[in-house]
Amino acid sequence: MPRKNIKDKIKESLEEEEDQVSDMDKIELDDDKEPEKEEVEEEQEPEEQEQPEEQEQVEEEPETSEDETPKEESEYKEEKEETPAQEEPQYMEPALLASYSFSSEGIPVDVKIMKKDDFVPTYEITIPGIDEWTKKMLEKSLKAELVSEVNLDISEILDPKKFNDVKKKFLATGKSILKREFPNLSDANIEILAVYLLQNTLGLGELENLRSDDELEEIAINSSKENVWVYHKKFGWCKTNLIVKEESVTYDYASMVARKIGRQINVLTPMLDAHLPNGDRVNATLSPVSHFGNTITIRKFARNPWTITNFIKSRTVSSELSALVWLCIQNELSLVVSGGTGSGKTSFLNALAGLIPANQRIVSIEDTRELTLPSFLHWVPMVVREANPEGKGEVKMLDLMVNALRQRPDRILVGEVRRKEEAEILFEAMHTGHSVYATLHADNSEQTISRLTNPPIDLPEGMLDALAGIVVQFRHRRFNIRRTLEFSEVMKGGKLNTVYRWDVKSDKIKATAKLLRLHELLSLYAGMSEREISSDVEEKRDVLDWMVKHGHEEVDDVGRIISHYYMDPDEVLKYVKKDQPWVFNR
Repeated sequence: MPRKNIKDKIKESLEEEEDQVSDMDKIELDDDKEPEKEEVEEEQEPEEQEQPEEQEQVEEEPETSEDETPKEESEYKEEKEETPAQEEPQYMEPALLASYSFSSEGIPVDVKIMKKDDFVPTYEITIPGIDEWTKKMLEKSLKAELVSEVNLDISEILDPKKFNDVKKKFLATGKSILKREFPNLSDANIEILAVYLLQNTLGLGELENLRSDDELEEIAINSSKENVWVYHKKFGWCKTNLIVKEESVTYDYASMVARKIGRQINVLTPMLDAHLPNGDRVNATLSPVSHFGNTITIRKFARNPWTITNFIKSRTVSSELSALVWLCIQNELSLVVSGGTGSGKTSFLNALAGLIPANQRIVSIEDTRELTLPSFLHWVPMVVREANPEGKGEVKMLDLMVNALRQRPDRILVGEVRRKEEAEILFEAMHTGHSVYATLHADNSEQTISRLTNPPIDLPEGMLDALAGIVVQFRHRRFNIRRTLEFSEVMKGGKLNTVYRWDVKSDKIKATAKLLRLHELLSLYAGMSEREISSDVEEKRDVLDWMVKHGHEEVDDVGRIISHYYMDPDEVLKYVKKDQPWVFNR
């Protein structure tokens, strides 16, 4: 019996332990299923359990279930690793893309182009030595004092011919006011503040500094609710650190431009297209025509006009294709430069004009003055004129083209052909022995022919025989580059032979076919054989490469070398063979 009693006791003790374990498991399961209930009970009876014991219980509970513990710990670790990535936003450190300085009418200006946590670069412009307090003081108090002390009629201020004299008078008066108000300032600081005061009185305020940056192509104000935008030659569209504080300021700028050309912008005429005295083109719109607010877009006039060597250096066009185009211009063959908006059509037309001999008369016709030819050329630039507010005095491009034919031109440059009448006069000029170079909106050679032979231009295909070739310019917005897409001969009946085409993969302009129409024309009018054409193109290519190598890129420099080549090619080739820079007689 003792053994039996012992066995029974052992059995009973084991059963009790199993019951305890099952009860513990049941408690844990209950805890997992109803955690909220337990928390509510603890809140109702805070005095029965102390906080430290509750923490110990929470820490000890995971140890009671071996199966669940590893799983809970792994989940906790994963949550711990994922949480920082969700809570902390990714932030890009500002990167300096470029920095440079320039002078805006004597005011030193610093520029930094940064890549911040934004989709576009930031164009930060600062004027060393002029803080915000100084700007407010100049714009609010001294500006009114300057206007009251300068005794000029409004007609004198708005007269373009007297603009320089008006500026001098305002500048002198501004200096005297600043010396009176700030006698301790140095002459250099007085000069800077006086120019800044002048820009905010007669000019476009802080936009004047942007207009002085030669690296910018466009300046745009979309509204007073966002920053001013600029289009940089290298970085494309950038957001500046400048902002027009009120819509009335944009309106004042637009009204000032309109008054200088004898026009007005208001609710009845809410759109303006004009150009400033230096050639910058201005487009302005008023709200509610532009829904977000008043706008101004300034397309800057090129201070350093594009030349053929600029295009070669920037890889926009190859020296071989440039030499072929040069050969066409030398032999008075007419060309059309086509391309999309902002592709560089007018710039390429400007480069072609620098290849025209100096002993020939040139007449250019444009909507707004954009072309800049060498100063020594026999050149007559003509610009259209819009009607006055009374609807009188308009001079259309068609009127200028008809008038140009009466000036005995050897070459005619046309900014852009848009209408049937203009195209008819253009091709009539070609058929009557004039060399014509014009631009047209089209993305490739086929579209150029299609635009010319379909409405609204709708020319007969037989008239296209007077055109020798088409140069197509292309702007790749993704890579922010401009390239000559193709050069095509115009065959009889408007058919095309594409001789050169840009290969996007290798970024090179490659020959795709032999010359047919050009060979026929050069053989007919210049007596050149196929071998002579190839030799002449190679010679011109060597001259262009030599000019690029030695940095002959200014419009007058390129024009003088080209003119010397026409007069005495051996002299120019002597410099090319010796690989020496050209010596100019300034």
